[in-house]
Amino acid sequence: MNSKTDIDKHNADDSSPAILTKTDPQHAESYCYQIKSVATSITGYMVEGFDLLMIGFLIAAITTSLSISDTAAAALVTWTLIGTVAGGIFFGIFSDRFGRVKALKWGIGLYIIATTLCFLSVGYYDLLIYRFLVGFSLGGEYGIGMTLVAEAWPSKKRGRVASYVGLGWQSGVLLAAILPPILIPLIGWKGMFLVGILPALVAFLLRNSFHEPKIFQQQKSVKKDQLSIKLLFRDAKTTKNSIGIIILTSVQNLGYYGLMIWLPTYMAKRFNFSLTKSSLWTAVTIIGMGVGIWLFGRMADKLGRKPTFLIYQVGAFIMVLLYSQLASPELLLIAGAFMGLFVNGMLAGYGVVISESYPTEIRATAQNVLFNVGRGIGALGPILVAHLATQYSFSLAIAFLASIYIFDIAATLFLISESKNNQLH
Repeated sequence: MNSKTDIDKHNADDSSPAILTKTDPQHAESYCYQIKSVATSITGYMVEGFDLLMIGFLIAAITTSLSISDTAAAALVTWTLIGTVAGGIFFGIFSDRFGRVKALKWGIGLYIIATTLCFLSVGYYDLLIYRFLVGFSLGGEYGIGMTLVAEAWPSKKRGRVASYVGLGWQSGVLLAAILPPILIPLIGWKGMFLVGILPALVAFLLRNSFHEPKIFQQQKSVKKDQLSIKLLFRDAKTTKNSIGIIILTSVQNLGYYGLMIWLPTYMAKRFNFSLTKSSLWTAVTIIGMGVGIWLFGRMADKLGRKPTFLIYQVGAFIMVLLYSQLASPELLLIAGAFMGLFVNGMLAGYGVVISESYPTEIRATAQNVLFNVGRGIGALGPILVAHLATQYSFSLAIAFLASIYIFDIAATLFLISESKNNQLH
C-alpha cells in the first residue's frame, strides 16, 4: 500500500493503522508494531489462562496437603477471580491515564512476584492472600491486551486479531490441562506455580521494548477531568450498552469457571477417571474452545458482532444442557468439544465490542471494568457448582449453568448495539 489513494481509502474506513505488508520498507515499522501488539497480548493472556485453570487441577492436591474442605479449596479460585476484578479496575484506569504498555508491563511484573510467593507459601491463609495478588496482577491482561490490538488494527480485521488474543488464553488453558498430571508427581503442586513464570518473563521482555499506540499518544494530551469509570454511564445509550456488556461477561465467566474448574472432578467422581484421563477429556473441551474462538473472530468480521453472539449463545444453551444429560464417557468426549466451542468461543467478541463502543480516553477502563465485573460475578461459579453438586448432583449443577445463557440472549437482543462499522476515536 504505497499510493495516496490507498492510504485515503484506509483512513476513510477506520482511524487505526492500515494492514501493512512486510515487503513495504516505508511501513515496515508499523507492520512490526501490529504484529508485536498481538504477540505481547497473546503471551500475557496465555499466562492468565494457564494460571486460572491450573488451580482447578491443583485443588485435590491442595485439599489433601493443607487438610481443607472442597469449599475452602474453591475459595482459592474465587479470591483469585475477585483479585482480577480489583486489578482490572486499577490497571484499566492506570492504562487510560499512563499507557497500555506500561500497565501491561507492571501487571506481568507483579504476577512474577506473586506467583513466586505462592510457591513459598506455608499455609492456607497466606496462599489465599497470594492468590488474590496473582488475580490482581492478571486483571488487566484481557482488557488492555484487547485494547492494544484494537488500536493497532483496522475494523475489518479486528475480530480475527482479537480471536488470536483469545487463542493465547486457550493455549495457556490447554497447557494447564496437559502439564499437571505430568509435572505434579515430579515437582509437587507448589512447583506448578513456577511453571507459569517462564512465559511471563517472555511477556515482560516483549513489553520492555514496546511503545504506546499512536491513537493513545494523540489522546494523552487531552485533559481528563472526570473519573473514567463514570463515563461508562454518562448517558442513557452508553449506560444501556454497559449494562448489556456486564450481563454478557457475567454469563461468560459464570459458565466458563463453573464448568472448567469442576470438570476434572466431575469426570473423576462420575466415571472414576484418573487425573490423567480427566485431563484428556478436559483437553478435548479446551480444543473445542480454541476452534470456537478462531471461528468467532471470522464470523464477527463477516456477519457482524451481534448475530455471531446470538448464534454462539443459543449453541451454548443447547450444548451445556445436553452435556449434563449424557451418561456415556465417549459421547461426553464428543459433546465436550462442541460445548467448549460455543461456551468460550464468545471470548473473542467482548474485546472487540467494548473497543468499538467506547472512546480512547476510557477504552481500557471500559475493557477492564466491564469484563472484570463480569468475572467477579463469575467467581461465584465454582462455589455455586460445589454447593449444587453437594446438595443434589454435578449433573443438576451443570444443567443449571445452561439456563444462564437465556439472560445472555436477552441482553444481546435488547441492550447491545452493533459496532462492526464503528470508527475508533
